[in-house]
Amino acid sequence: MSPSNQILSQLNGVLLGKDEPVRLALCCLLSGGHLLIEDLPGTGKTTLSHALAATLGLEYHRVQFTSDMLPADLIGVSIFRQDQGHFDFQPGPLFSQVLLADEINRASPKTQSALLEAMAEGQVSVDGRTYELPKPFFVIATQNPVEQAGTYPLPESQLDRFTMRITLGFPPRDAEKRLLKGEALAHQTLAPLLDDKTLAQLQAKVAAVSASDDLLDYLLSLLKASRELPDVPRPLSPRAGKALLAAAKAWAFLAGRDYVLPEDIQAIFPAVAEHRLSPVVQGGQQAYASLVLGAVDPVLS
Repeated sequence: MSPSNQILSQLNGVLLGKDEPVRLALCCLLSGGHLLIEDLPGTGKTTLSHALAATLGLEYHRVQFTSDMLPADLIGVSIFRQDQGHFDFQPGPLFSQVLLADEINRASPKTQSALLEAMAEGQVSVDGRTYELPKPFFVIATQNPVEQAGTYPLPESQLDRFTMRITLGFPPRDAEKRLLKGEALAHQTLAPLLDDKTLAQLQAKVAAVSASDDLLDYLLSLLKASRELPDVPRPLSPRAGKALLAAAKAWAFLAGRDYVLPEDIQAIFPAVAEHRLSPVVQGGQQAYASLVLGAVDPVLS
C-alpha cells in the first residue's frame, strides 16, 4: 500500500463515514496549502485536525483561540535580559510545523491578522526583525458557523490564505452507529506514517504532476467565468488559480495518476473556490462553485 493510501486508511479509521472530506484534507496538505474546517460543534473538526497532525508525524501545537487572545500569545514575545543588556525573542506556539488553530473565528480580527504573514510567507516579523518558521509549516484551523455566538467573521484576506475550506456534516447512520459502539480509532494512539523528509518527497511528486495546455485553458475559463457571472459575489484571483492547480495535482496524485484531468479540478473546485467566491456559506458550500462550474464546458481529454 502506498504511503498516501496508508494515511487515508488511518484517517478514515478515526473519522468514520467521511471519506471525501478526509481525502480533500490530505490533498490540501500534500499541495502545501493551509486547511480550514468549518462546521457545527461536535461534528469532528478538532478530531480530524489532531488525526492529520499525528499521522503526518510532524511537530505540532494546538492553540485554543479565544476572544481575549493577543497576537503575542501566538507569535511570542521579546523579553529583556537585564544581565545581558538585550532583548531575547521567545517564540510562541506559531513556531511549529503544524499549528492547530482551534475555533479560529473566536479570536479578535487583530489576533487573526497575526497569521497573515506566517501563512503567506512562512515567516513572522517582530520588533523590526524577521523570523523564519519551521518547514514544512501548515495551519489546520477549525471554525464554527458565523451565526453562532462569540464568533468574528474571518476577513477575505485571511480566508484567501486557506487553500481549502471543507465541511464535515453529520455522519451516515451506519457510521454513527459504529462511532457509538466505540469502533473509531483515537487520535492519541495513531502511529506517525510520515516524517518531514518523506512528506517533502511526496509534495515534490505532487508538484511534478503534469497539466496540459488544454487543462490550463479550462482552469482559466473557470477563473474568467467567476469574474463575469453577475450572480457571483466575488471573483477568483490569480492566487486562487494557483491554489486550484496545486490542489488538482494533489487529487490526481492520490488517484494514482501523474497528469491532471478536468474531473480533478471539478472534484476540488468547491473546497478551493467557494470561500473565495463567498466568505459566508449560503445554501451549502457548493452554491456559487456549482454556478461557475456549470458555466464552463470541460475540455476533452
